[in-house]
Amino acid sequence: MNRDEPFEQRLQRQPLREAPSAWREEILVAASAAAGSRPSTLDARPVFWWRELFWPCPQAWAALASVWLLVLGLNFVSREPSPQRVARHTAPPSPQMRELLKQQERLFAELVGPLEKPPAGRSKPVAPQPRSSRREEFFNA
Repeated sequence: MNRDEPFEQRLQRQPLREAPSAWREEILVAASAAAGSRPSTLDARPVFWWRELFWPCPQAWAALASVWLLVLGLNFVSREPSPQRVARHTAPPSPQMRELLKQQERLFAELVGPLEKPPAGRSKPVAPQPRSSRREEFFNA
């Protein structure tokens, strides 16, 4: 705003006039009616809390919600079946497959060698331990 312009100077020179009292009353009544009908942000009604939350940018919130729905949908669609379902639908191994598995076990045993298992009945002999006489030293002191 440049105060050197002639229009600005003319506005400053004009006296400020008041609105007619009838208009003023009408304007104040209309303003108070409009202010009373609009819910405030601290309204106790639960219907309007979500409007206050989403009002700043409803398009962004809608886009975010649609992206989440898309992610959840893709997750649900691409989910692999559980192992229990797969186990129920598989057929028992054929006799040829059983024979191949036994042969594979034999080859594995040949490669690894025999496993030495300690006999379960025998236990290691316990060598006699010398008894300590320290206890007597403490009691005698």
